[in-house]
Amino acid sequence: MNKINGYTEEEASGLIEYIYTGKNAGKTLSYLFETYGKEHSRAKGSVRNYYYAFLKKQDDSRVKRILEGKNLSAGEIKPFSEEETEALLDKVLEGRKKGYSVRKSILEASNGDEKLMLRMQNKYRNLLKKQPERVEQAAKDRGISNPFLQKRLEREIDALYARIAEGLKEENARLRAELEKLRRGSEE
Repeated sequence: MNKINGYTEEEASGLIEYIYTGKNAGKTLSYLFETYGKEHSRAKGSVRNYYYAFLKKQDDSRVKRILEGKNLSAGEIKPFSEEETEALLDKVLEGRKKGYSVRKSILEASNGDEKLMLRMQNKYRNLLKKQPERVEQAAKDRGISNPFLQKRLEREIDALYARIAEGLKEENARLRAELEKLRRGSEE
């Protein structure tokens, strides 16, 4: 089986055709990644990552053939500089201090530029996920409590309680069954 980055040529061709047709119908890439993933039992992020990796393999003749006439391309990824990251944190946390949502804070910081807004939103989410201590420290430095970290901690605590409760329920059921066996044995 001849694979391209883990997909068979047929799967790769099917994905590219799906994206091409969907984009021509006015669908967003995000929507297409999600729906393709659901239809093919793949995670949205996995489909997205594959698509972009596929587009980068322009030196592969199979990739060129599959993409021929499709006019699909990926923009260059522009990482945030340290200064941009700090400015983003400033703007979002100052907005939060005023009682604004993260989304509203980012909308104002991006001056309505949808691409920049999405980029900033993704960066902030990434910071929350991969560098929560940085966001927490930045919030503390500004005298702001960070509700996102608190909610995350609450979810983790709730999940721990649920796991403990499930274990106790199983243990309780096992002990009741054992008690019932002992009762039946003593009656005989």
